[in-house]
Amino acid sequence: MNLVDPQGRRINYLRLSVTDRCNLRCTYCMPAKGVQKLGHSDILSYEELRKVAKVAVSLGVEKVRITGGEPLVRKGILGFLASLAALPGLKHLVLTTNGVFLKEMASDLRGAGVESLNISLDSLKPETFSQITRGGELRRVLEGIDAAERAGFPFIKINMVVMRGVNDAEVAEFAALTLDRPHRVRFIEYMPTLPKEGWRSLTVSGAELMSRLSRHFQWQPVQKEALSGPATYWQIAGAAGMIGVITPISCHFCNDCNRIRVTSTGLAKSCLFSEGTIDLKPLLREGDEAYLQEALRRVIDAKPQRHCLTETSTECPPIAMSQVGG
Repeated sequence: MNLVDPQGRRINYLRLSVTDRCNLRCTYCMPAKGVQKLGHSDILSYEELRKVAKVAVSLGVEKVRITGGEPLVRKGILGFLASLAALPGLKHLVLTTNGVFLKEMASDLRGAGVESLNISLDSLKPETFSQITRGGELRRVLEGIDAAERAGFPFIKINMVVMRGVNDAEVAEFAALTLDRPHRVRFIEYMPTLPKEGWRSLTVSGAELMSRLSRHFQWQPVQKEALSGPATYWQIAGAAGMIGVITPISCHFCNDCNRIRVTSTGLAKSCLFSEGTIDLKPLLREGDEAYLQEALRRVIDAKPQRHCLTETSTECPPIAMSQVGG
């Protein structure tokens, strides 16, 4: 079964948030004081989250990404992941993490059936990393990446949000990580998910990034894989891994968007910046899967042609990324 939106895009990818809490406070993702603490009943149970995934897969979703906040802060996450991996028809179970707990958990995550990891890493300099994350320890994340390699993950993606004057001088160093390791290092344009005056001064366009990297490396384009997400990939000559660029501002990728999201509170969204949501919680607690299927179909039918951000306008409502699942 295929899910197709009004623009003819096949929707086969669900981003499912299990928590809005995080152990870091990255400047582009979460307010310095964190987000308002929600009650236990406000967050979907693992049983409810699994039901969302099960129904989505029955409709044609093939890939589920578990996000947060930081998903590894939620107790019982390993058993939940194993239950998702066992869903008939699910082809790819992947997870996004800040890497802080990977040293201890990487092997168990692989054993639970997680296929690949996206690891947020915005600087290779301890002081800069601490500044961006408001107190995070770089060593913990680097040890986590090493642990993920030892655990045998076939795909490890390292995501760097590039910010002018903050960490953009490190892009060549990040690209060099792919020379000897089969990782995919992805550069993401900064976008204003939180209110920030003068945010445009922080954004480094994908074209500028590639121009900078061309001073250090030669590369060739890599054909995009199915279900690979919004990045465009290149491979440096002789490298074991790849570099990718994600350009939500300078060159939006909405024409190929295949995603919907469900927050940890049960709000289904067709687009990161969409204000329209459908609350799945009442449907989940009534236990009627037919109504849940219909709700997900309505989310897809309401999917916009593109998001609202461009290089010259920003009419999108501000969001706390941790509450929407990135």
